[in-house]
Amino acid sequence: MLDKIISRRTSEIAEGFEVGRILPSRHQRMVGPFIFLDHMGPLDVEVGASLDLDVKPHPHIGLSTVTYLFSGAITHRDSLGVEQEIQPGEVNWMVAGRGITHSERMEYGRRQGMTLHGLQAWVALPTEFEEVEPAFHHFAREELPGFQSDGMVAKLIAGAFEGFRSPVPIHSPLFYVHMEMEPDASYQVNSEYSEQAVYIVSGQVELVDGTKLDAGQMGILKQKSLTSLHATQKTTLVLFGGEPVGERFIHWNFVSSSKERLEKAKDDWRHQRMKLPDGDDQAYVPLPER
Repeated sequence: MLDKIISRRTSEIAEGFEVGRILPSRHQRMVGPFIFLDHMGPLDVEVGASLDLDVKPHPHIGLSTVTYLFSGAITHRDSLGVEQEIQPGEVNWMVAGRGITHSERMEYGRRQGMTLHGLQAWVALPTEFEEVEPAFHHFAREELPGFQSDGMVAKLIAGAFEGFRSPVPIHSPLFYVHMEMEPDASYQVNSEYSEQAVYIVSGQVELVDGTKLDAGQMGILKQKSLTSLHATQKTTLVLFGGEPVGERFIHWNFVSSSKERLEKAKDDWRHQRMKLPDGDDQAYVPLPER
């Protein structure tokens, strides 16, 4: 059963690049350690598209960013010297820890055109890991465990779920699953974690009580309950959640259990004390003062 339903809202992350923001919401700040979820696209990027579509260098602290695409490609560069293009079904997992900067550019689409479609999530780090050394991990689609049932195919992006475990290194108990369901397929979600949610990327699912979740809606699952999802049409969704890590504060791209730490991060970025990505240090996103 569902505890509540939350609909995405529009937010612009670069000029002409709007996303659907699901977390955080005034109705739900976090789901387990997940503190942020953006639905990117579908966005058509034409050959020679404007550089304004790119997300220029910007900083993070206290979290891991998780990028997962259904179509298109993004070029990632960071202050560790990593350059990595992510393709559909792959995972870019960046641990910000004490501080990292990165950019996300549409270079693939600018060369040959594409439809960008995917999700980006932030996972808050437990207090004891908030200041770890930054790191970056990339996993090809064939490295991620998958499972299936009648009319359903799933890929475990991160964490542990239904006896499977992703190779992605995590810092607290969580799960993140991409699921494709054919019309009339059903799947029963067992309550393995304290907090769980389902987000409908496309299509529609119906619960046993008749409640329907449409594309762009997130359903928060009730604790300690079984939830059966029935696809009324071809549906793409993600299941995610985990164990809470405690209260977190957010300012812009910074996440921390300490407001004082957020102020330090703001000051560091304002005065450019954070190294910019290698090979991408000619421009950056300034600190929003509001």
